[in-house]
Amino acid sequence: MRLWSILLVASLITPASKPSPALAGIAHLAFRVTNVAKSRDFYQKLGFEQSFEFNDPGKPPVSYMKVNDRQFIELYQRADDSQPLGLMHVCYEAADIEAVQRDYVQRDVKAPEPKKARAGNMLFTIRDPENQVVEFTQYMPGSLHFEDRGKHLGAARGSMHMQRIAFPVRDVAAERAFYAEKLGFEDSAGQGIVRLRVPRSENEEIQLDRTDSASKPRISFEISNVPKTAEYLRSQGLTPQRNGEAISLTDPDGVFVIFNPGQYRRR
Repeated sequence: MRLWSILLVASLITPASKPSPALAGIAHLAFRVTNVAKSRDFYQKLGFEQSFEFNDPGKPPVSYMKVNDRQFIELYQRADDSQPLGLMHVCYEAADIEAVQRDYVQRDVKAPEPKKARAGNMLFTIRDPENQVVEFTQYMPGSLHFEDRGKHLGAARGSMHMQRIAFPVRDVAAERAFYAEKLGFEDSAGQGIVRLRVPRSENEEIQLDRTDSASKPRISFEISNVPKTAEYLRSQGLTPQRNGEAISLTDPDGVFVIFNPGQYRRR
């Protein structure tokens, strides 16, 4: 009885684990590409439309491809051959970006105060243990993203959902600890495959792969009808590969694009 009392008192004075910050999910993926026009054409064949672009004189163009009203793929053309191709960063949507920033500061994350970005949304960036950019944004009324709601949904008609981005890292353990302990991502605690769910999101997640010579990012989309999607892709001159219940393709710069069966619930 005495031991039970001690354990009870200890449980009462032990601080509760800090709740995860409220994030809506994956807002966008940013890729540096060889040729924006070629990559844009590929993603248009997948059923996505360009929502808007920045094409400033003397600067490489940037294209914003729309997946659905809250998810985008950003295509940045590299300025020269010295710039590496592939994933530049993942951006996560915050319902209250100031609250998320304060929460991260309390977790000893060097998170600067949010500022308005060029497209009109609030945004801040941090660096992970491998010095890669991690971005957070809140869609604001009047921004280019916000004002494009219901538009540029293309053949996909908003039925596609960006569910997962898998990307290679050098130190899986350090990255896993950073996302789980510092950013509040929900660790799957799986063996072999390391996946972490974006806190408070429905089912959006990242996957950490070990870096090797064949490592390439992989985007997984959840769709409601795989055979119909495969038929549409073939009508666009593409050749999707079957992988169990899923189908996949490769974009012009080697990024794997995977379509998985599921039912995306619009928000």
